[in-house]
Amino acid sequence: MARLQLIFMIFLYPAAFGQRLTGVESYAMNRPGVVMVRTEYSANVYVNNMKMNSRAFNHLLDSIQKLDNSGAVPAEQKLDIVLKEMNNNPVRFFQTTFDYIKQAEQITASGTGFFLTGDGYVATNCHLIDRDNSFIRRQFILSAFQQITNANISALESSWATSFTEQQRSLLYNTYASVYSRLFSMVLYDLKKNVYVVYRSDREKNGAASEKKPAAIIVKGQPMPGKDIAILKIETDRQMPVLPLAGAGLPKVGEQLFVYGYPGPVTNNDFVAVESAIEPTLTTGIVSAIKKSVNGWPVIQMDANINHGSSGGPVCNEKGEVVGLTTFGSIENTGGLAAGLNFAVPVTILDEYLDSAGITPKVSDASKLFAEGLIFFDKQYYRAALKKFGAVRDLNNSYPGIYEYMAECRSYIGKGKSRGSGPVEHLLLYGSLLILLFAAVSWISGSRGRQAH
Repeated sequence: MARLQLIFMIFLYPAAFGQRLTGVESYAMNRPGVVMVRTEYSANVYVNNMKMNSRAFNHLLDSIQKLDNSGAVPAEQKLDIVLKEMNNNPVRFFQTTFDYIKQAEQITASGTGFFLTGDGYVATNCHLIDRDNSFIRRQFILSAFQQITNANISALESSWATSFTEQQRSLLYNTYASVYSRLFSMVLYDLKKNVYVVYRSDREKNGAASEKKPAAIIVKGQPMPGKDIAILKIETDRQMPVLPLAGAGLPKVGEQLFVYGYPGPVTNNDFVAVESAIEPTLTTGIVSAIKKSVNGWPVIQMDANINHGSSGGPVCNEKGEVVGLTTFGSIENTGGLAAGLNFAVPVTILDEYLDSAGITPKVSDASKLFAEGLIFFDKQYYRAALKKFGAVRDLNNSYPGIYEYMAECRSYIGKGKSRGSGPVEHLLLYGSLLILLFAAVSWISGSRGRQAH
């Protein structure tokens, strides 16, 4: 009976047994398991306070006044002269003091990952959680410089009773950059790092929201040109949505790919609602080539578009299985990312770290039930789909998208649009009963033969 049921399921659920998925089906099944990975660094930046050299500044003002005995030079032009002179010789007009400014700063590295197991293991890129110290220092100093400079410019506007144009503000930025690079030192203290996994969490009454949980680093490689893999773990009492991994082989050149991620230009777009930031972006492409990294292991070249923030995202084949992790792109001569020339670390490299950590990736029961529910839903068996989605809710009452699908099922059932209660109607529709019986006999006969042997 169990074997008959399994054969029955194979006929009913072709997409769940290694068959091709459309882009719509792939996104619907895999979207819940894609997560955002955020590494937050915090530190205190100490910098020397500065003061204006009043003597030099007053001398400059006197010189300008002498040039304009007739009073014909507009005030804005005089201001331009002052700012240009300050920019030409900043050391003359600014002096250090023995006072320090303490500036609390925070910077964030954001990327993508995906659940490997129902109990909260996540795969992503190492470079998202393991930046080198020189990079961190540069980012903190840049952030502190911007805040302090903005404060200094605002103070000048207030004391001079003026409002600078964009060009004047840009000139002042250059002036302060020169001053800080020559005269002032910035020191970092109390550097801290916290890694978080952010994922969609749905509620029946409140709708979609995002949940942010601290993550432990279980194992990691090295940023490129190293094996740019990291495995994280969050604590959860629910069965999380999981993406299945492909087998050990590499994808073929020309094979269709589906790539998920949180590209920065979308996530940080001022015209996109903040609450929708947790929805991953899907791009598609093909395997352009299989290349070797400089260290000799394979990388997947693809033409699917990615951007900063996509790193660590799953690259899936047409079966919905993860074949790699988006990791790096190609740089144009202009310094920007070259479109359509991107690379992924294959799952074979991820497998090495899973083995070393003793982690066995496994699709959760919640994900299996959700996939079955989607297939019923797409075939318009809304009663059967509603039952599956209800079972998913019992395992994870915040499973992404679950309440939307349940509400749609109830709506269609109420309108009399459900095609039936389940699999029997589906099989009859396709005239598969005879094939099913034939397959059952063959399966049972073959099984008995193997046992006898």
